[in-house]
Amino acid sequence: MIAGIDLGTTHSLAGVMDSGFPVLVADQYGSRLTPSAVYFSDSSPPKVGWPALEMKSTDGGRLVTSVKRLIGRRASEPIDTTHAGLVSAGPGGSLLVDSGHELLKPEEISALVLAKLKTDLESSCGCPVDRAVITVPAYFNDAQRAATKRAGELAGFTVERILSEPTAAALAYGLERLGSRSKVAVYDLGGGTFDISVLELDDGVFEVLSTNGDTRLGGDDLNASLAAAWGLSIESAMKIKHLLTDVKETEFLGRIFLRSDLERICRPVIEKTRAHCLRSLADAGLANSDLNAVVLVGGATRMPLVREFVAGIFGREPDTSQHPDEAIALGATIQAGILAGAINNITLLDVTPLSLGIETFGGLMNVLIPRNTTIPCKAGEMFTNAATNQTGMRISILQGEREMASDNWKLGEMEVNFGPAPKGQSRVGIQFELDADGILRVLARDTSTGRDSVLEIQSAIEVADEAVEKMLGDSLDHAFEDMDERVFIEAKLKAEEMLPAVKNALSQLGEGVDPITRDAVAALVCQIHEKIAVKSTCELKAHLEELDQLTEPLAAALVESLLAS
Repeated sequence: MIAGIDLGTTHSLAGVMDSGFPVLVADQYGSRLTPSAVYFSDSSPPKVGWPALEMKSTDGGRLVTSVKRLIGRRASEPIDTTHAGLVSAGPGGSLLVDSGHELLKPEEISALVLAKLKTDLESSCGCPVDRAVITVPAYFNDAQRAATKRAGELAGFTVERILSEPTAAALAYGLERLGSRSKVAVYDLGGGTFDISVLELDDGVFEVLSTNGDTRLGGDDLNASLAAAWGLSIESAMKIKHLLTDVKETEFLGRIFLRSDLERICRPVIEKTRAHCLRSLADAGLANSDLNAVVLVGGATRMPLVREFVAGIFGREPDTSQHPDEAIALGATIQAGILAGAINNITLLDVTPLSLGIETFGGLMNVLIPRNTTIPCKAGEMFTNAATNQTGMRISILQGEREMASDNWKLGEMEVNFGPAPKGQSRVGIQFELDADGILRVLARDTSTGRDSVLEIQSAIEVADEAVEKMLGDSLDHAFEDMDERVFIEAKLKAEEMLPAVKNALSQLGEGVDPITRDAVAALVCQIHEKIAVKSTCELKAHLEELDQLTEPLAAALVESLLAS
Protein backbone atom coordinates (compact mmCIF):
# COMPACT_ATOMS: atom_id res chain seq x y z
CA MET A 1 0.00 0.00 0.00
CA ILE A 2 1.32 3.42 -1.03
CA ALA A 3 -0.14 6.63 0.38
CA GLY A 4 -0.62 9.87 -1.52
CA ILE A 5 0.20 12.97 0.52
CA ASP A 6 -0.32 16.68 -0.11
CA LEU A 7 2.15 18.37 2.26
CA GLY A 8 0.67 21.86 2.17
CA THR A 9 1.68 25.23 3.55
CA THR A 10 -1.55 25.67 5.51
CA HIS A 11 -3.10 22.20 5.56
CA SER A 12 -1.98 18.68 4.63
CA LEU A 13 -3.98 15.64 3.49
CA ALA A 14 -3.34 11.95 2.87
CA GLY A 15 -5.13 9.17 1.06
CA VAL A 16 -4.92 5.60 -0.23
CA MET A 17 -6.57 3.60 -2.99
CA ASP A 18 -9.54 1.57 -1.77
CA SER A 19 -11.38 -0.81 -4.14
CA GLY A 20 -9.99 1.10 -7.11
CA PHE A 21 -10.95 4.56 -5.81
CA PRO A 22 -8.78 7.27 -4.17
CA VAL A 23 -9.98 7.85 -0.62
CA LEU A 24 -8.71 10.61 1.68
CA VAL A 25 -8.48 9.58 5.33
CA ALA A 26 -9.87 11.58 8.25
CA ASP A 27 -8.24 12.17 11.63
CA GLN A 28 -9.76 11.46 15.04
CA TYR A 29 -11.80 14.66 14.74
CA GLY A 30 -13.37 13.51 11.47
CA SER A 31 -11.46 16.10 9.41
CA ARG A 32 -9.58 15.23 6.22
CA LEU A 33 -7.61 18.49 6.55
CA THR A 34 -4.72 18.47 9.01
CA PRO A 35 -3.28 21.92 9.75
CA SER A 36 0.44 22.02 8.93
CA ALA A 37 1.08 23.32 12.43
CA VAL A 38 3.29 22.09 15.26
CA TYR A 39 3.24 23.31 18.88
CA PHE A 40 6.31 22.63 21.00
CA SER A 41 6.17 22.13 24.76
CA ASP A 42 8.91 21.69 27.33
CA SER A 43 6.98 19.06 29.25
CA SER A 44 5.22 16.96 26.58
CA PRO A 45 5.67 15.75 23.00
CA PRO A 46 4.90 18.25 20.20
CA LYS A 47 1.23 18.73 19.31
CA VAL A 48 0.43 18.52 15.59
CA GLY A 49 -2.59 19.69 13.60
CA TRP A 50 -5.74 20.99 15.25
CA PRO A 51 -4.45 20.56 18.84
CA ALA A 52 -1.43 22.69 17.89
CA LEU A 53 -3.61 25.50 16.51
CA GLU A 54 -5.66 25.52 19.72
CA MET A 55 -2.52 26.65 21.59
CA LYS A 56 -2.14 29.83 19.51
CA SER A 57 -4.16 32.02 21.85
CA THR A 58 -2.38 30.85 25.01
CA ASP A 59 1.20 30.22 23.85
CA GLY A 60 1.57 31.28 20.21
CA GLY A 61 5.32 31.73 20.53
CA ARG A 62 5.77 27.96 20.58
CA LEU A 63 3.60 27.42 17.47
CA VAL A 64 5.23 26.89 14.08
CA THR A 65 3.15 27.10 10.88
CA SER A 66 3.77 27.61 7.15
CA VAL A 67 7.18 25.95 7.49
CA LYS A 68 6.85 24.78 3.88
CA ARG A 69 8.01 28.27 2.88
CA LEU A 70 11.35 27.55 4.58
CA ILE A 71 12.04 23.96 3.56
CA GLY A 72 15.17 23.47 1.48
CA ARG A 73 16.29 27.06 1.99
CA ARG A 74 19.41 28.60 3.48
CA ALA A 75 19.79 31.28 6.14
CA SER A 76 21.38 33.65 3.61
CA GLU A 77 18.23 33.80 1.47
CA PRO A 78 15.43 36.34 1.86
CA ILE A 79 12.75 34.32 3.65
CA ASP A 80 9.25 34.85 4.98
CA THR A 81 9.24 34.03 8.68
CA THR A 82 5.83 35.53 9.46
CA HIS A 83 4.37 32.25 10.67
CA ALA A 84 7.42 30.12 11.34
CA GLY A 85 8.93 31.53 14.50
CA LEU A 86 12.51 32.72 14.79
CA VAL A 87 15.09 31.44 12.34
CA SER A 88 18.86 31.33 12.54
CA ALA A 89 21.87 30.09 10.60
CA GLY A 90 23.07 26.57 11.23
CA PRO A 91 26.17 24.65 10.07
CA GLY A 92 27.15 25.45 6.50
CA GLY A 93 24.59 28.25 6.25
CA SER A 94 21.63 25.90 6.68
CA LEU A 95 18.37 27.27 8.05
CA LEU A 96 17.19 26.43 11.56
CA VAL A 97 13.84 27.23 13.18
CA ASP A 98 13.66 28.09 16.88
CA SER A 99 10.74 26.10 18.22
CA GLY A 100 11.09 27.73 21.62
CA HIS A 101 12.50 24.45 22.87
CA GLU A 102 15.22 23.54 20.37
CA LEU A 103 16.58 24.49 16.96
CA LEU A 104 15.19 22.30 14.19
CA LYS A 105 15.58 22.09 10.43
CA PRO A 106 12.38 22.91 8.51
CA GLU A 107 12.23 19.34 7.20
CA GLU A 108 12.32 18.04 10.77
CA ILE A 109 9.21 20.08 11.56
CA SER A 110 7.53 18.93 8.33
CA ALA A 111 8.40 15.36 9.33
CA LEU A 112 6.24 15.77 12.46
CA VAL A 113 3.25 16.71 10.27
CA LEU A 114 3.94 13.74 7.99
CA ALA A 115 4.27 11.42 11.00
CA LYS A 116 0.83 12.57 12.17
CA LEU A 117 -0.60 11.76 8.73
CA LYS A 118 1.12 8.36 8.86
CA THR A 119 -0.60 7.62 12.18
CA ASP A 120 -3.97 8.62 10.73
CA LEU A 121 -3.40 6.47 7.65
CA GLU A 122 -2.50 3.41 9.69
CA SER A 123 -5.43 3.93 12.03
CA SER A 124 -7.79 4.14 9.06
CA CYS A 125 -6.28 1.23 7.12
CA GLY A 126 -5.59 -1.03 10.06
CA CYS A 127 -2.11 -1.87 8.78
CA PRO A 128 1.34 -0.26 8.43
CA VAL A 129 1.67 2.33 5.67
CA ASP A 130 5.37 2.83 5.00
CA ARG A 131 5.46 4.06 1.39
CA ALA A 132 4.29 7.41 0.05
CA VAL A 133 4.03 9.79 -2.86
CA ILE A 134 4.47 13.39 -1.62
CA THR A 135 3.59 16.46 -3.65
CA VAL A 136 5.58 19.68 -3.98
CA PRO A 137 5.08 22.90 -5.97
CA ALA A 138 6.18 22.46 -9.56
CA TYR A 139 8.64 25.31 -9.08
CA PHE A 140 10.40 23.76 -6.07
CA ASN A 141 14.10 23.60 -6.84
CA ASP A 142 16.31 20.56 -6.35
CA ALA A 143 17.15 21.42 -2.73
CA GLN A 144 13.51 21.93 -1.77
CA ARG A 145 12.52 18.61 -3.36
CA ALA A 146 15.38 16.81 -1.63
CA ALA A 147 14.44 18.35 1.74
CA THR A 148 10.80 17.30 1.26
CA LYS A 149 11.91 13.76 0.50
CA ARG A 150 14.08 13.82 3.61
CA ALA A 151 11.07 14.95 5.68
CA GLY A 152 9.15 11.92 4.44
CA GLU A 153 12.01 9.61 5.35
CA LEU A 154 12.28 11.14 8.84
CA ALA A 155 8.56 10.44 9.29
CA GLY A 156 9.13 6.76 8.52
CA PHE A 157 8.11 6.67 4.85
CA THR A 158 9.93 5.29 1.87
CA VAL A 159 9.25 8.15 -0.54
CA GLU A 160 8.41 6.50 -3.86
CA ARG A 161 7.92 9.73 -5.79
CA ILE A 162 8.07 13.50 -5.36
CA LEU A 163 5.18 14.69 -7.53
CA SER A 164 4.50 18.21 -8.79
CA GLU A 165 1.24 19.61 -7.44
CA PRO A 166 -0.29 20.76 -10.77
CA THR A 167 0.40 17.33 -12.24
CA ALA A 168 -1.38 15.73 -9.30
CA ALA A 169 -4.30 18.13 -9.80
CA ALA A 170 -4.55 17.14 -13.47
CA LEU A 171 -4.74 13.48 -12.42
CA ALA A 172 -7.53 14.27 -9.98
CA TYR A 173 -9.38 16.28 -12.60
CA GLY A 174 -9.18 13.36 -15.04
CA LEU A 175 -7.68 14.94 -18.11
CA GLU A 176 -8.39 11.74 -20.02
CA ARG A 177 -12.08 12.59 -20.13
CA LEU A 178 -11.30 15.44 -22.54
CA GLY A 179 -10.10 13.08 -25.26
CA SER A 180 -6.79 12.51 -27.04
CA ARG A 181 -4.29 15.38 -27.41
CA SER A 182 -6.24 17.44 -24.87
CA LYS A 183 -4.44 20.35 -23.26
CA VAL A 184 -5.23 21.81 -19.85
CA ALA A 185 -3.79 24.61 -17.73
CA VAL A 186 -3.74 24.02 -13.96
CA TYR A 187 -3.80 27.24 -11.92
CA ASP A 188 -2.83 26.34 -8.34
CA LEU A 189 -2.91 29.10 -5.73
CA GLY A 190 -2.39 27.52 -2.32
CA GLY A 191 -1.66 28.83 1.14
CA GLY A 192 1.98 29.66 0.47
CA THR A 193 2.81 28.80 -3.13
CA PHE A 194 1.60 29.44 -6.68
CA ASP A 195 2.01 27.13 -9.67
CA ILE A 196 0.81 27.22 -13.24
CA SER A 197 1.38 24.22 -15.49
CA VAL A 198 0.22 23.29 -18.97
CA LEU A 199 -0.26 19.56 -19.58
CA GLU A 200 -1.25 17.38 -22.53
CA LEU A 201 -2.74 13.89 -22.64
CA ASP A 202 -1.93 11.48 -25.46
CA ASP A 203 -2.83 7.79 -25.21
CA GLY A 204 -2.82 7.76 -21.41
CA VAL A 205 0.40 9.77 -21.06
CA PHE A 206 0.20 12.98 -19.02
CA GLU A 207 2.99 15.19 -20.31
CA VAL A 208 3.85 18.52 -18.69
CA LEU A 209 4.50 20.95 -21.54
CA SER A 210 5.59 23.84 -19.31
CA THR A 211 5.57 24.97 -15.72
CA ASN A 212 6.04 28.26 -13.92
CA GLY A 213 5.30 29.78 -10.54
CA ASP A 214 6.44 31.31 -7.29
CA THR A 215 7.10 29.27 -4.15
CA ARG A 216 6.53 32.35 -1.97
CA LEU A 217 3.14 33.57 -3.19
CA GLY A 218 -0.19 32.37 -1.86
CA GLY A 219 -3.09 32.81 0.51
CA ASP A 220 -0.73 33.84 3.32
CA ASP A 221 0.15 36.94 1.30
CA LEU A 222 -3.51 37.80 0.76
CA ASN A 223 -4.13 37.51 4.50
CA ALA A 224 -1.12 39.68 5.31
CA SER A 225 -2.22 42.39 2.86
CA LEU A 226 -5.74 42.45 4.30
CA ALA A 227 -4.48 42.50 7.89
CA ALA A 228 -2.19 45.45 7.14
CA ALA A 229 -4.86 47.40 5.28
CA TRP A 230 -7.57 46.83 7.88
CA GLY A 231 -5.40 47.01 11.00
CA LEU A 232 -6.44 43.52 12.12
CA SER A 233 -4.72 40.30 13.10
CA ILE A 234 -3.90 37.74 10.40
CA GLU A 235 -6.55 35.39 11.82
CA SER A 236 -9.30 38.03 11.72
CA ALA A 237 -8.38 39.08 8.19
CA MET A 238 -8.51 35.46 7.06
CA LYS A 239 -11.97 34.95 8.61
CA ILE A 240 -13.31 38.04 6.84
CA LYS A 241 -11.79 36.85 3.55
CA HIS A 242 -13.61 33.53 3.93
CA LEU A 243 -16.92 35.26 4.72
CA LEU A 244 -16.64 37.59 1.71
CA THR A 245 -16.13 34.63 -0.59
CA ASP A 246 -19.86 33.91 -0.34
CA VAL A 247 -21.36 37.36 0.35
CA LYS A 248 -20.65 40.89 -0.87
CA GLU A 249 -20.56 42.42 2.60
CA THR A 250 -20.27 41.17 6.16
CA GLU A 251 -20.13 42.44 9.72
CA PHE A 252 -17.17 41.45 11.88
CA LEU A 253 -16.03 42.91 15.20
CA GLY A 254 -18.65 45.64 14.87
CA ARG A 255 -17.40 46.79 11.45
CA ILE A 256 -18.83 46.40 7.96
CA PHE A 257 -16.46 44.89 5.40
CA LEU A 258 -17.14 44.96 1.64
CA ARG A 259 -15.99 42.43 -0.96
CA SER A 260 -15.15 45.34 -3.27
CA ASP A 261 -12.63 46.63 -0.69
CA LEU A 262 -11.18 43.16 -0.25
CA GLU A 263 -10.71 42.80 -4.01
CA ARG A 264 -9.04 46.20 -4.27
CA ILE A 265 -6.52 45.17 -1.60
CA CYS A 266 -5.95 41.65 -2.94
CA ARG A 267 -5.77 42.44 -6.66
CA PRO A 268 -2.06 43.46 -6.66
CA VAL A 269 -1.17 40.10 -5.08
CA ILE A 270 -3.26 38.13 -7.57
CA GLU A 271 -1.84 40.22 -10.41
CA LYS A 272 1.62 38.78 -9.66
CA THR A 273 0.43 35.46 -11.14
CA ARG A 274 -0.26 36.98 -14.58
CA ALA A 275 3.30 36.92 -15.89
CA HIS A 276 3.73 33.30 -14.81
CA CYS A 277 0.57 32.28 -16.69
CA LEU A 278 1.56 34.05 -19.88
CA ARG A 279 5.09 32.67 -19.77
CA SER A 280 3.84 29.12 -19.20
CA LEU A 281 1.59 29.40 -22.25
CA ALA A 282 4.44 30.82 -24.32
CA ASP A 283 6.84 28.08 -23.17
CA ALA A 284 4.29 25.47 -24.21
CA GLY A 285 3.91 27.17 -27.59
CA LEU A 286 0.15 27.53 -27.13
CA ALA A 287 -2.50 30.21 -27.39
CA ASN A 288 -5.58 30.45 -25.16
CA SER A 289 -7.67 28.91 -27.94
CA ASP A 290 -5.50 25.76 -27.86
CA LEU A 291 -6.57 24.90 -24.30
CA ASN A 292 -9.40 22.45 -23.67
CA ALA A 293 -9.77 23.40 -20.00
CA VAL A 294 -8.41 25.60 -17.21
CA VAL A 295 -8.54 23.92 -13.79
CA LEU A 296 -8.44 25.76 -10.47
CA VAL A 297 -6.73 24.25 -7.42
CA GLY A 298 -5.91 25.65 -3.98
CA GLY A 299 -8.04 27.26 -1.30
CA ALA A 300 -7.48 30.82 -2.56
CA THR A 301 -9.16 29.98 -5.88
CA ARG A 302 -12.52 29.98 -4.08
CA MET A 303 -12.39 33.78 -4.22
CA PRO A 304 -14.60 35.30 -6.95
CA LEU A 305 -11.75 37.72 -7.70
CA VAL A 306 -9.39 34.86 -8.55
CA ARG A 307 -11.93 33.11 -10.76
CA GLU A 308 -12.69 36.33 -12.62
CA PHE A 309 -8.96 37.04 -12.98
CA VAL A 310 -8.18 33.57 -14.38
CA ALA A 311 -11.09 33.79 -16.84
CA GLY A 312 -9.67 37.08 -18.08
CA ILE A 313 -6.16 35.70 -18.59
CA PHE A 314 -7.16 32.52 -20.42
CA GLY A 315 -10.27 33.79 -22.18
CA ARG A 316 -12.51 31.05 -20.80
CA GLU A 317 -14.35 30.21 -17.61
CA PRO A 318 -12.22 28.00 -15.34
CA ASP A 319 -13.34 24.55 -14.31
CA THR A 320 -14.23 24.52 -10.60
CA SER A 321 -15.50 20.94 -10.39
CA GLN A 322 -12.60 19.81 -8.19
CA HIS A 323 -12.51 20.38 -4.43
CA PRO A 324 -9.81 23.10 -4.25
CA ASP A 325 -8.33 21.76 -1.00
CA GLU A 326 -8.43 18.07 -1.88
CA ALA A 327 -7.57 17.81 -5.58
CA ILE A 328 -3.80 17.57 -5.10
CA ALA A 329 -4.08 14.89 -2.41
CA LEU A 330 -6.47 12.91 -4.61
CA GLY A 331 -4.03 13.17 -7.52
CA ALA A 332 -1.15 12.04 -5.31
CA THR A 333 -3.25 9.07 -4.21
CA ILE A 334 -3.98 8.19 -7.84
CA GLN A 335 -0.25 8.38 -8.62
CA ALA A 336 0.38 6.11 -5.61
CA GLY A 337 -2.15 3.70 -7.11
CA ILE A 338 -0.31 3.79 -10.44
CA LEU A 339 2.99 2.96 -8.74
CA ALA A 340 1.36 0.18 -6.71
CA GLY A 341 -0.18 -1.34 -9.83
CA ALA A 342 -3.76 -0.60 -8.77
CA ILE A 343 -4.27 1.73 -11.76
CA ASN A 344 -3.05 0.99 -15.27
CA ASN A 345 -2.70 2.82 -18.60
CA ILE A 346 -1.69 6.19 -17.13
CA THR A 347 1.84 7.62 -17.25
CA LEU A 348 3.08 10.94 -15.85
CA LEU A 349 5.84 12.89 -17.57
CA ASP A 350 6.97 15.97 -15.62
CA VAL A 351 9.46 18.68 -16.65
CA THR A 352 12.38 20.55 -15.15
CA PRO A 353 11.63 24.27 -14.64
CA LEU A 354 15.16 25.65 -15.28
CA SER A 355 18.09 24.64 -17.50
CA LEU A 356 20.98 22.64 -16.04
CA GLY A 357 24.56 22.68 -17.31
CA ILE A 358 28.23 23.25 -16.51
CA GLU A 359 30.71 26.08 -16.85
CA THR A 360 33.09 25.67 -19.77
CA PHE A 361 36.34 27.39 -20.72
CA GLY A 362 35.87 31.13 -21.10
CA GLY A 363 33.15 31.30 -18.44
CA LEU A 364 30.33 30.11 -20.69
CA MET A 365 27.22 28.17 -19.62
CA ASN A 366 27.03 24.85 -21.48
CA VAL A 367 23.46 23.54 -21.16
CA LEU A 368 23.06 19.76 -20.85
CA ILE A 369 19.36 19.67 -19.85
CA PRO A 370 17.26 22.59 -21.18
CA ARG A 371 14.34 23.94 -19.11
CA ASN A 372 11.00 22.23 -19.68
CA THR A 373 12.75 18.95 -20.57
CA THR A 374 10.57 15.95 -19.68
CA ILE A 375 11.89 14.06 -16.65
CA PRO A 376 13.24 11.59 -15.72
CA CYS A 377 16.04 12.18 -18.22
CA LYS A 378 19.75 11.78 -18.85
CA ALA A 379 22.11 13.92 -20.92
CA GLY A 380 25.84 13.84 -21.41
CA GLU A 381 28.71 15.39 -23.29
CA MET A 382 32.45 14.85 -23.71
CA PHE A 383 34.92 17.55 -22.61
CA THR A 384 38.69 17.84 -23.08
CA ASN A 385 41.55 19.54 -21.23
CA ALA A 386 41.95 23.21 -22.16
CA ALA A 387 45.73 23.37 -21.58
CA THR A 388 48.76 21.13 -22.11
CA ASN A 389 49.79 19.11 -19.03
CA GLN A 390 46.58 20.02 -17.21
CA THR A 391 46.06 17.37 -14.51
CA GLY A 392 42.51 18.07 -13.38
CA MET A 393 39.20 19.62 -14.27
CA ARG A 394 36.90 21.49 -11.88
CA ILE A 395 33.29 21.03 -12.93
CA SER A 396 30.84 23.71 -11.79
CA ILE A 397 27.20 22.58 -12.01
CA LEU A 398 24.91 25.46 -12.93
CA GLN A 399 21.19 26.18 -13.10
CA GLY A 400 19.73 29.09 -15.04
CA GLU A 401 18.93 30.63 -18.41
CA ARG A 402 21.83 33.03 -19.07
CA GLU A 403 24.68 32.51 -21.55
CA MET A 404 27.47 33.40 -19.12
CA ALA A 405 28.17 31.08 -16.19
CA SER A 406 28.52 33.99 -13.76
CA ASP A 407 24.90 35.04 -14.43
CA ASN A 408 23.54 31.63 -13.40
CA TRP A 409 23.40 29.83 -10.03
CA LYS A 410 26.00 27.33 -8.92
CA LEU A 411 24.46 24.14 -7.50
CA GLY A 412 27.76 22.47 -6.66
CA GLU A 413 31.14 21.52 -8.04
CA MET A 414 33.38 18.48 -8.33
CA GLU A 415 37.02 17.83 -9.20
CA VAL A 416 38.11 15.22 -11.77
CA ASN A 417 41.82 14.34 -11.85
CA PHE A 418 43.65 12.80 -14.81
CA GLY A 419 47.20 12.33 -16.09
CA PRO A 420 49.07 15.15 -17.89
CA ALA A 421 48.53 15.20 -21.65
CA PRO A 422 48.69 17.61 -24.60
CA LYS A 423 45.85 20.09 -24.96
CA GLY A 424 42.63 18.41 -26.06
CA GLN A 425 43.86 14.87 -25.38
CA SER A 426 42.43 14.20 -21.89
CA ARG A 427 38.75 13.35 -22.22
CA VAL A 428 36.13 13.55 -19.46
CA GLY A 429 32.55 12.46 -19.98
CA ILE A 430 29.92 14.40 -18.00
CA GLN A 431 26.44 12.95 -17.51
CA PHE A 432 23.47 14.59 -15.81
CA GLU A 433 20.73 12.30 -14.56
CA LEU A 434 17.56 14.00 -13.37
CA ASP A 435 15.25 11.54 -11.63
CA ALA A 436 11.47 11.52 -11.40
CA ASP A 437 11.68 13.56 -8.18
CA GLY A 438 13.65 16.31 -9.93
CA ILE A 439 16.84 15.50 -7.99
CA LEU A 440 20.08 15.80 -9.96
CA ARG A 441 22.92 13.25 -10.05
CA VAL A 442 26.13 14.22 -11.85
CA LEU A 443 28.64 11.61 -13.07
CA ALA A 444 32.10 12.53 -14.42
CA ARG A 445 34.26 9.79 -16.01
CA ASP A 446 37.94 10.00 -16.94
CA THR A 447 37.89 7.95 -20.17
CA SER A 448 41.57 6.96 -19.91
CA THR A 449 41.14 5.21 -16.54
CA GLY A 450 37.38 4.62 -16.43
CA ARG A 451 37.35 6.19 -12.96
CA ASP A 452 34.02 7.80 -12.00
CA SER A 453 33.26 10.74 -9.77
CA VAL A 454 29.64 11.14 -8.66
CA LEU A 455 27.88 14.10 -7.07
CA GLU A 456 24.24 14.16 -5.95
CA ILE A 457 23.01 17.72 -5.66
CA GLN A 458 21.39 18.04 -2.22
CA SER A 459 22.52 21.50 -1.09
CA ALA A 460 20.23 24.50 -1.35
CA ILE A 461 20.45 27.08 -4.07
CA GLU A 462 21.18 30.41 -2.40
CA VAL A 463 18.53 32.33 -4.30
CA ALA A 464 15.12 33.78 -3.53
CA ASP A 465 12.06 33.00 -5.62
CA GLU A 466 11.95 36.60 -6.83
CA ALA A 467 15.38 35.91 -8.30
CA VAL A 468 14.00 32.86 -10.15
CA GLU A 469 11.44 35.09 -11.82
CA LYS A 470 14.13 37.72 -12.45
CA MET A 471 16.34 35.05 -14.03
CA LEU A 472 13.66 34.17 -16.57
CA GLY A 473 12.90 37.83 -17.24
CA ASP A 474 16.58 38.71 -17.62
CA SER A 475 17.11 35.81 -20.02
CA LEU A 476 14.57 37.46 -22.32
CA ASP A 477 15.56 41.07 -21.68
CA HIS A 478 19.27 40.37 -22.23
CA ALA A 479 18.94 37.67 -24.89
CA PHE A 480 20.71 39.62 -27.63
CA GLU A 481 23.52 41.04 -25.51
CA ASP A 482 24.04 37.65 -23.83
CA MET A 483 24.34 35.98 -27.22
CA ASP A 484 26.72 38.72 -28.39
CA GLU A 485 28.85 38.07 -25.31
CA ARG A 486 28.87 34.32 -26.01
CA VAL A 487 29.80 34.84 -29.68
CA PHE A 488 32.61 37.21 -28.66
CA ILE A 489 34.00 34.79 -26.07
CA GLU A 490 33.89 31.93 -28.59
CA ALA A 491 35.66 34.09 -31.20
CA LYS A 492 38.24 35.18 -28.62
CA LEU A 493 38.89 31.53 -27.66
CA LYS A 494 39.30 30.67 -31.33
CA ALA A 495 41.80 33.52 -31.69
CA GLU A 496 43.76 32.39 -28.63
CA GLU A 497 44.00 28.92 -30.16
CA MET A 498 44.69 30.07 -33.71
CA LEU A 499 47.33 32.78 -33.21
CA PRO A 500 49.95 30.55 -31.48
CA ALA A 501 49.43 27.92 -34.21
CA VAL A 502 50.01 30.53 -36.96
CA LYS A 503 53.13 31.82 -35.18
CA ASN A 504 54.44 28.28 -34.88
CA ALA A 505 53.78 27.60 -38.59
CA LEU A 506 55.60 30.77 -39.67
CA SER A 507 58.55 29.83 -37.49
CA GLN A 508 58.78 26.28 -38.82
CA LEU A 509 58.39 27.25 -42.51
CA GLY A 510 60.88 30.11 -42.18
CA GLU A 511 62.07 31.32 -45.61
CA GLY A 512 59.40 29.17 -47.25
CA VAL A 513 56.88 31.95 -46.60
CA ASP A 514 57.05 34.86 -49.05
CA PRO A 515 57.41 38.34 -47.47
CA ILE A 516 54.06 39.58 -48.79
CA THR A 517 52.17 36.74 -47.09
CA ARG A 518 54.21 37.14 -43.91
CA ASP A 519 53.43 40.89 -43.77
CA ALA A 520 49.73 40.29 -44.46
CA VAL A 521 49.58 37.70 -41.66
CA ALA A 522 51.34 40.08 -39.26
CA ALA A 523 48.90 42.87 -40.12
CA LEU A 524 45.90 40.60 -39.54
CA VAL A 525 47.32 39.41 -36.21
CA CYS A 526 47.64 43.03 -35.06
CA GLN A 527 44.07 43.76 -36.16
CA ILE A 528 42.79 40.70 -34.30
CA HIS A 529 44.46 41.85 -31.08
CA GLU A 530 42.94 45.31 -31.55
CA LYS A 531 39.42 43.92 -32.07
CA ILE A 532 39.74 41.70 -28.99
CA ALA A 533 40.75 44.75 -26.94
CA VAL A 534 37.67 46.73 -28.02
CA LYS A 535 35.34 43.67 -28.07
CA SER A 536 34.35 44.18 -31.70
CA THR A 537 32.77 40.80 -32.35
CA CYS A 538 31.79 41.10 -36.02
CA GLU A 539 35.16 42.50 -37.13
CA LEU A 540 37.00 39.96 -34.98
CA LYS A 541 35.15 37.09 -36.65
CA ALA A 542 35.79 38.59 -40.10
CA HIS A 543 39.54 38.94 -39.42
CA LEU A 544 39.73 35.38 -38.07
CA GLU A 545 38.03 34.05 -41.19
CA GLU A 546 40.42 36.10 -43.37
CA LEU A 547 43.41 34.80 -41.42
CA ASP A 548 42.11 31.26 -41.75
CA GLN A 549 41.92 31.59 -45.54
CA LEU A 550 45.28 33.33 -45.77
CA THR A 551 47.10 30.67 -43.74
CA GLU A 552 45.43 27.67 -45.36
CA PRO A 553 48.32 27.24 -47.83
CA LEU A 554 50.76 27.57 -44.94
CA ALA A 555 49.04 24.73 -43.08
CA ALA A 556 49.19 22.55 -46.21
CA ALA A 557 52.88 23.38 -46.71
CA LEU A 558 53.62 22.57 -43.06
CA VAL A 559 51.92 19.18 -43.37
CA GLU A 560 53.92 18.42 -46.54
CA SER A 561 57.20 19.36 -44.85
CA LEU A 562 56.38 17.14 -41.87
CA LEU A 563 55.52 14.21 -44.15
CA ALA A 564 58.71 14.73 -46.16
CA SER A 565 60.83 14.64 -43.02
